[in-house]
Amino acid sequence: MSETNKAGTAAVWAGEEHLFAEGAICLPVFNSVTFGYDDMNEWFDVALGRKKGHIYSRNTNPTVRPLEEKIRILDGAEEATSFSTGMAAISNTLFTLLAPGERVVAIKDTYGGSNKIFIEFLPKMKVDVCLCDTSDFATIEAEVKKGCKVLYLETPTNPTLKVVDIERLAKVAHQHGAVVVVDNTFATPINQRPIELGADLVVYSATKFLNGHSDVMGGLVTGKKELVDRIFHYREITGATLHPHSAYMILRGMKTLELRIERHNQNAMRVATYLSQHPKVEQVFYPGLETHLNHAIAKKQMRGFGGMLSFSLKGGFDKVVTVLENLKYAHKAASLGSVGTLVGPPRTTSHVELTEQERANAGIPESLIRYSAGIENGDDLIADLEQALAKI
Repeated sequence: MSETNKAGTAAVWAGEEHLFAEGAICLPVFNSVTFGYDDMNEWFDVALGRKKGHIYSRNTNPTVRPLEEKIRILDGAEEATSFSTGMAAISNTLFTLLAPGERVVAIKDTYGGSNKIFIEFLPKMKVDVCLCDTSDFATIEAEVKKGCKVLYLETPTNPTLKVVDIERLAKVAHQHGAVVVVDNTFATPINQRPIELGADLVVYSATKFLNGHSDVMGGLVTGKKELVDRIFHYREITGATLHPHSAYMILRGMKTLELRIERHNQNAMRVATYLSQHPKVEQVFYPGLETHLNHAIAKKQMRGFGGMLSFSLKGGFDKVVTVLENLKYAHKAASLGSVGTLVGPPRTTSHVELTEQERANAGIPESLIRYSAGIENGDDLIADLEQALAKI
């Protein structure tokens, strides 16, 4: 199949456009650890990369490769590789690109695990880390101009849904020789394609919206071939390999990606609008709202505003507890991007690894509720929130 710019078609067909063994239309799960060759010359050619094939599943696998091809096409990238988890994708990317004495510029509003890499692990490697105010693009540009090896962005951010101007910052980064990495987990390729905006690499927790069913973990990286090849080499040696069964599950989930994201977008917009008018809600964070600080940027670079939002309540953390415990159509659980709505405070979800002070430093109030809108009926989600908020 030739590559298509129609995301719905690519989500179904990309990487799987041919029949499989015995005429099967579904990709088999190849659990084989190793792959044998009767012809020694062929084995040698495959091992040296002169011919397509597989040698050992820590490196490549015939079930995993179609998933990498699918996300490559959806992102419009030159190459893609996979990982056992989203954090494996993020950490392997950063550890591949950065060495002692080098500098990374990032934003303060990143997922808690990513933030820990910046404030704890990279400094131990003698990497200079500069964390900037997420919405202060002028300061980010100024720090990049001082010199850095990597500019790391996340947009929309977790959990306060700030939106970063990828095109603007990527242009400055490239002028000063930096590699631009964008975490696109919240948006997915359906709502946002960072490579079109100038990103060199895009990272995903495939555990979230890409898989969409909260039943498997995985991570993906797409981008320029030279960079992805380096990250793949680091992963094949350090071993954070995606299991073939996990790849199969993510592939199956991605077939409905466009359909699910459309419903996620609709439900999140409805919920955000409802909450923004509620007297017991202090603030709503959703880029689809015209009142959002970065709405204009989101409208420019996103096709849809996503299924994620967060909102803070008037009053203390006890109000958060009351609302969460009274929601009926929402799992109180530490994940996002599932067909079922998922809710929780950052202290037990996105930023559980951080102390209360570290969360405060990142601008995350303890009164915040992160809300991952599922694909349920929107009327039911609104009614559920209404009865829960009535309890406080």
